[in-house]
Amino acid sequence: MLRTTAFAATLGLIGGLAHADTLTFYTAGPGGLADALAEAFQAETGITVNVFQGTTGQVMARLEAEETNPQADVVVSASWGSARDMHARGLLMDYLSPNAEDVPDFLKHSHYVAQGISALAMVWNMQSDAPRPAEWADLTDEAYRDLITMPDPAQSGSAFDLIAGLEAAMGDEVWDLLAALAANDMIVPGPNAAALNPVLQGAKAVVFGAVDYISYAQAAGGETIEVIVPESGTVIAPRPMMILQSTANPDAARAFVDFVLSDAGQELVAATWMMPARTDVAGLRPGISDLNVIEVDEDAVAARRDEIIARFSATVTNR
Repeated sequence: MLRTTAFAATLGLIGGLAHADTLTFYTAGPGGLADALAEAFQAETGITVNVFQGTTGQVMARLEAEETNPQADVVVSASWGSARDMHARGLLMDYLSPNAEDVPDFLKHSHYVAQGISALAMVWNMQSDAPRPAEWADLTDEAYRDLITMPDPAQSGSAFDLIAGLEAAMGDEVWDLLAALAANDMIVPGPNAAALNPVLQGAKAVVFGAVDYISYAQAAGGETIEVIVPESGTVIAPRPMMILQSTANPDAARAFVDFVLSDAGQELVAATWMMPARTDVAGLRPGISDLNVIEVDEDAVAARRDEIIARFSATVTNR
């Protein structure tokens, strides 16, 4: 989805010269947050913001297509690994906002910082005939046959992170779990929205590995669903925010990152039902300290990405 928000605005006189700045912002959803941040930033600074919003895959594909003529200044991905990869390739500018002081150390780096955080969960339709699950393995029960969906880890960075996290916690038993889910006729229809929609519509009962903030927002809007995070553990999905080394507008880019990490910016993040990156800003839902978070060796996982995707395909989608 392409959404462009243009604000005709100029900065004030600086050194007696009037000039206009424009910022180009590429971001994985939610689109409402992208537009809210762009509008509020423009109102505070007068800087025009152009927004491209899509899935992480769409954002990365667009960056790759524009490699010889970069357009983006600031990028937000739904995959922490994408920031690590871009930094390793020398594509990111060194900047750590002073507003990141209350962001936990593991959620900030010299070249990128979390915008907000979600977690992976089960989402259960409370009006379904299926019982309320409590743990991941509950979904292998006959009561859930042909009633489970899961995002495709080849299209969803968060779904990939969940598999990697569960493998770290369970070892090869996670592949037995996934095989049992496949034998229970779990479907893998595509990215996150494609997995959630059948549950919202009542055609299926449970999502295995849903991005939780989307479902919290749906529940707040009246959908009869419950977000269930297993006590055995799950993974979190911090959303890295980064400035491209190629930016033609470094001052505006730094100002935008500062704004997103300001009180006002983090409150906009919290309003989407994500966890704010700053621990001193309250969220609308359980925070990191309320979850049993599985630790993952991200370097080791990144090196095995193709292997994990291939094994998932062989175990679940091509069985």
